[in-house]
Amino acid sequence: MADRFTKDDFRRIRLSLAAAVIMAIAGGGIVYASMQLHLAEKKYKAAAQSKRMDHQGKLSLARDEEMEIKKKIARYNELSGRGIFGDENRLDWIEQIRRIRETRKLIDVQYEIAPQQALDAAILPGSSGSYVFLASPMQLRMKLLHEDDLLNFLSDLRESAHAYIRVRRCDVERLPRATGESRGIPPQLSADCTLDWITVREKRAA
Repeated sequence: MADRFTKDDFRRIRLSLAAAVIMAIAGGGIVYASMQLHLAEKKYKAAAQSKRMDHQGKLSLARDEEMEIKKKIARYNELSGRGIFGDENRLDWIEQIRRIRETRKLIDVQYEIAPQQALDAAILPGSSGSYVFLASPMQLRMKLLHEDDLLNFLSDLRESAHAYIRVRRCDVERLPRATGESRGIPPQLSADCTLDWITVREKRAA
């Protein structure tokens, strides 16, 4: 005859069943607590990483701003050292052109400097609203043996001029072949250029 599960048997095992149920609930609680702890840890790490990236971004921005300020200071010092700040000095410009022509032994240099006029401040990087930018246009005509004569002249002018030299245009044409007797090597090219002598002056109070 098969064994039958009686009330007495249930009474004997109910403590074991209760213990098993309690252990199962406790185990489930531990698993749930572990999952919550893991999620909290992930959130904490994500928040910490986000905060670290935010700090790094601010630090990078501060470094970029510092570099930009240093560049502007260096640019200001460079321009100031070249005498670009202040009133134009046309006599000095004429003397520089004469000196370059004689040093480079250029064949023919003719120029005409027009009256000074206001210029958009954006022409120079790091410009400030407290300064006025002024340009004196110059029409330049040269006779050249070769293109290097023009390039060397412009390079020397930029290096020595107490102004910022901007070349707006430059047309170079080959001259007709010379006929008849001529002394020395005749010019091969002609150049017609438009330049700006740019100076910077601090705004005067109204």
